[in-house]
Amino acid sequence: MQRELDLTQGSVPKVLLQFAVPYLLANVLQALYGGADLFVVGLFDDSASIAGVAIGSQVMQTITGIILGLTTGVTVLISIATGARNGKEAASIIGSSIWLFSIIGLSLTLLMTIFHSQITGVMHTPSEAVRDTEHYLLICSIGIPFIMGYNVVCGIFRGLGDSKTPLYFVALACVINILLDFILVGMVHLRAAGAAIATVVSQAVSFMAAVYFLYRKGFHFEFTRRHIRLNKYLSMRILTLGAPIALQDALINVSFLLITVIVNQMGVTASASLGVVEKIIVFAMLPPAAISSAVAAMTAQNYGAGETGRMLLCLRSGIGTALIFGVAFCLYSQFSPETFVGIFSNDAAVIAMAAEYLRGYSIDCIMVSFVFCFNSYFSGQGNSWFPMLHSLIATFLFRIPLSWIFSRIDSSSLFLMGFAPPMATIVSLIICFWYLRKNKRQLDRFKTAHAPRITSQGMSN
Repeated sequence: MQRELDLTQGSVPKVLLQFAVPYLLANVLQALYGGADLFVVGLFDDSASIAGVAIGSQVMQTITGIILGLTTGVTVLISIATGARNGKEAASIIGSSIWLFSIIGLSLTLLMTIFHSQITGVMHTPSEAVRDTEHYLLICSIGIPFIMGYNVVCGIFRGLGDSKTPLYFVALACVINILLDFILVGMVHLRAAGAAIATVVSQAVSFMAAVYFLYRKGFHFEFTRRHIRLNKYLSMRILTLGAPIALQDALINVSFLLITVIVNQMGVTASASLGVVEKIIVFAMLPPAAISSAVAAMTAQNYGAGETGRMLLCLRSGIGTALIFGVAFCLYSQFSPETFVGIFSNDAAVIAMAAEYLRGYSIDCIMVSFVFCFNSYFSGQGNSWFPMLHSLIATFLFRIPLSWIFSRIDSSSLFLMGFAPPMATIVSLIICFWYLRKNKRQLDRFKTAHAPRITSQGMSN
């Protein structure tokens, strides 16, 4: 059965949804890794253990963001090559990425295992949660090569137009993770360490299954062992596109860590509340994130094929679809935020404080429906520097300062802090609308260009 979609043909909304829905389901299941950890720990352990998993997950989310950003370079370049019907270049990109990300994965693992204790200290982790946080970070750091490998393989599939296959491997990992969580945390009582072990084992199994499937399935173009080599030029192209996205995700996650530091100084209840809401927001952001990822892949294939008009239709369809989810989540959070928070904690104080934070934060889900799709639209053209720049401006000049100011105004509540994210995202949105007009003029100049020419020049835009 053919799983790869030709993103340059057919109805734009239909093709977008066909690609985005499996991506969304895969992301939902992948988010259940950390969500299941926090859920099970919340059932069987105290607030210190919850805070340990929440803080440790936040750090690992930063690492995962770096990995996802870098592997986006692989997805976009393969998509552009696929749109241009250049199988030889796609094979070379895949082969070079195997070497490149093996090196990066091992380097990150070494750094994180050496400095996990220092990172726990930098986070101003409450004293009650230090031991759990250190255990969670150390064990999860050992699993970084599996996270890296899995995301590279999935990036390859999606670049080729196949968003369904990764879903099956995420589902496998999710089932294993949840089962091991209940065994290691609920029965063996290993606290945060048990949750971390469950996560690493599930990721390892998922990665090995994906590699085996890819080996047996092969590609629709020639790919042999001679393609598996570190090509300096292609590696630089991958990093040129992926590094700004990785840097953007890393710095934004660093901003989340800084906000966590601010909240940690308000006590363990505030720390646990922040961790719970961040997990909820991760799930709430999944639909716009999946849709925007489909926008990126679809934009890249059409860019490679020279279909600039179809690219704009994809952007509009993506924004419209993402808004449906964003508006629905925001409205529900205004009236019944406790039902979301209660999934991850049965502590009355945590539920009350987290509900206040969620009311303001949920507004951001509407704003990012625009910004995520804009970022993917530009990145799909090989321009990842602009999304990074406007995101950093909004985050470091607005979100962090506003969070700090609001925490000083009312140190007993997270209600005001909840409005910092949407206020910062509005800044990004204004900049994106301005740049879209400039980008449209650039595309008009390339409208009649031949696809292979665009492929070779796309990274310079």
